[in-house]
Amino acid sequence: MPELPDVEIFSRLVRNHCRGHVITKATVLDPGIIEGVSGRALDQRLRGRRIEASRRHGKYLFIELNGGGAVAMHFGTNGSLRFTAEGEADPPYTRLRLNFARGTGLAYLNPRRIGRVSLCESPDAFIAHLDLGPDALDSAFDLRAFSAILKESKPGIKAVLMDQMLIAGIGNIYSDEILFQARINPDTPANRLDTKRVAQLFSAMHDTLETAILCGAGSEQGAERLPKGFLIPQRRKGGHCPGCGTSLATGKTGGRSSYFCPQCQPH
Repeated sequence: MPELPDVEIFSRLVRNHCRGHVITKATVLDPGIIEGVSGRALDQRLRGRRIEASRRHGKYLFIELNGGGAVAMHFGTNGSLRFTAEGEADPPYTRLRLNFARGTGLAYLNPRRIGRVSLCESPDAFIAHLDLGPDALDSAFDLRAFSAILKESKPGIKAVLMDQMLIAGIGNIYSDEILFQARINPDTPANRLDTKRVAQLFSAMHDTLETAILCGAGSEQGAERLPKGFLIPQRRKGGHCPGCGTSLATGKTGGRSSYFCPQCQPH
């Protein structure tokens, strides 16, 4: 599932290739992924609007428009964005395309049709309505705020990291990586981590997510770009710890598979 690094990469794609473009047409190829508005109304409300900025919060991307409002995108289990050049055919699984002048466009891809696209008057109001927690990389979300969340959380630390109403942006794959980098077992109750380990985890969260973004490595692609010492390239059946070589152990957190090193991340 696309997680914070993926969505930040999508946000930068919009910022670098689409900012300033005027939408000439919104082509809805699959009305099922549009929420709160019909495909026709979406097209009518977006035609002639200029893309001013892109913003990410957790796993959501907001394409902000002149005159106010934004297109809100969630990418489900394996969605993505692609900037298309003049004359380029729609990539496979394109569900929505924002067309620009001179034949370029932005394609929203979603093979499993689980993602969704909607319009919102305000990203802040949208975030509040969904009761999302602070973004994991928000500069205002400091160690004190992080510590306060963990102190009040009894579940295992992996479940806490993945709870979007506590901390927005971290999913199954990057929670494993963050915990590996911090050398913390995923089942450790969050409120039992001492001050030193909480600080180590907070630092690992920032370093891991920022490194993934810089490497252009999301949760489902680009793993080979990650530095040596990252767990994700070995995160599979038969994988080994990149640190000590021990066979990775597996477990379940909220029905999702966890991978960790039993030697480096003991109970």
